[in-house]
Amino acid sequence: MEVINFAEHPSLINQYMTELRDVDIQGDMLRFRRNLERIGEIMAYEISRTMRYRTEQRQTPLAQAQCQVLDEQVVLGTIFRAGVPFHYGFLQYFDHAENAFVSAYRKYKEKENFDVFIEYIASPRLDGKTLIIADPMLATGASMELSYRALLTKGTPERIHVASVIASQTAVDYIRSTFPADKTTLWVGAIDPEINTHSYIVPGLGDAGDLAYGIKE
Repeated sequence: MEVINFAEHPSLINQYMTELRDVDIQGDMLRFRRNLERIGEIMAYEISRTMRYRTEQRQTPLAQAQCQVLDEQVVLGTIFRAGVPFHYGFLQYFDHAENAFVSAYRKYKEKENFDVFIEYIASPRLDGKTLIIADPMLATGASMELSYRALLTKGTPERIHVASVIASQTAVDYIRSTFPADKTTLWVGAIDPEINTHSYIVPGLGDAGDLAYGIKE
């Protein structure tokens, strides 16, 4: 499985990542959401460069033009709720894509012990399509794997792109071991070295859902 780590090649993503992490900027929820969107937009462009295209003739006001048209049916998948603005960034570029949504949440049994549950899924058929599944934070990778397994009930995609803003090294290793290596690419804004006892990424940025939409009770 190929891993694309944008932190290894400085770009505007690094600027947006800096603002997402900065506690003095995080209080602006609108800016936080927009930075998630912008990272999604840039990743969408970079992913599009790896895709298959076909040539079509199109009529301009003056003559026929040879045009390159995307030759893959894309399905954009995301995990509620933090994934929504990140997903929207991808949708701004893949504006003809179908969409899939999964609700995955942590159910705590004890203070530092939880299971991940899938509560809701809405998806088109995935057979033979290109699935881009986006979630801003990959802490353990368990939510991403369970969401992917849930989506497989709708068919088997031809190609899989897993996209995240920040992933822990633990999650990267887990995704490597659970996703089909021959057809999966992992795209991340940065890979952080560890997770704490609550399974939050360190240094990370905190709870992306709360920062985007406000603290939940």
